[in-house]
Amino acid sequence: MSLALGPDSKILSWKRLAPENLTMVTEFLLLGFSNLQELQFVLFAVFFCLYMIILCGNIMIVIVILLEHNLHTPMYFFLGVLSVSETCYTFVILPKMLLNLLSMLRTISFTSCAIQMFFFLSFAINNCLLLGVMGYDRYAAICHPLRYSILMNWRACRLLAAICGVSGLLMSMVGTTLVFILPFCNSNKINHYFCDISPLIHLACGDTHVNEMIIFICGVLVLVVPLIFVCISYGFIVSTILRIPSTAGKRKTFSTCASHLTVVIVHYGCASFVYLRPSSKVTSDKDQLVTVIYTVITPLLNPMVYSLRNRDVQIAIWKVISRGKLPPHCPSSSPSL
Repeated sequence: MSLALGPDSKILSWKRLAPENLTMVTEFLLLGFSNLQELQFVLFAVFFCLYMIILCGNIMIVIVILLEHNLHTPMYFFLGVLSVSETCYTFVILPKMLLNLLSMLRTISFTSCAIQMFFFLSFAINNCLLLGVMGYDRYAAICHPLRYSILMNWRACRLLAAICGVSGLLMSMVGTTLVFILPFCNSNKINHYFCDISPLIHLACGDTHVNEMIIFICGVLVLVVPLIFVCISYGFIVSTILRIPSTAGKRKTFSTCASHLTVVIVHYGCASFVYLRPSSKVTSDKDQLVTVIYTVITPLLNPMVYSLRNRDVQIAIWKVISRGKLPPHCPSSSPSL
């Protein structure tokens, strides 16, 4: 974006303007859901309940995986890591969103906005990469069962989880830096409920084309490449399942992948809609609704599908509950999952 000055609307880069002509933004105003007025209280109640279920559900899955020896396998190791990441991911966004729904003062400082974006992107990228790794895990388990313990040994699992985490931090640092090195000298009103890339970059008063292009390339690497990898993995998985002679065997084998596939479709689909499109196509109101899906619904979906659809997890949950090893507030929420 450039600045139009003078009667002839001459376009000037922000770098050519004198510093005294710029009023730099020191805080932002989050406008997400502010147009709903009294419905904000209803949204607060809904999102608060969902957030509590997300926290209790993901924490319950982590505790059960840690305590139950039968779940000490690569599949549940990655599920536990994903649950931890989802818990941190929602903690970065939802408490501030809930506070804003009850407050007239919706400001967030420049530094806090940058920190929120950094951690949001870090955990979001980590989740995307983990879902790709979990797809490979299912491929190795179904297509190469005899070599599974070699392909997915504990050293490999820890290394893959570490690569996902470090990649998330590095790419998040790149994305956050590309946004916040831009000058913000016009409006400070973000038409969103948290500091996301698209709403913020459109407030910048400098030329953002190079920044947007690099961010788009990073988005392709984070979303498209793992998704292609998952699709290839499931192509081999389906081919292997079709060769199983019995219908019951086919159903049982595919059921181990159904939960992961459900989360993949929702997460990648919504994230791709928001981040993999030209900046001129941004529609903030629609973006807010879609973003709710992968910031609230997907973290909720994770414990729900893995507890409701997975018999091993169901049995492990009730075994741990029967031994009284879960915190007292979690069992009351477990039927909701």
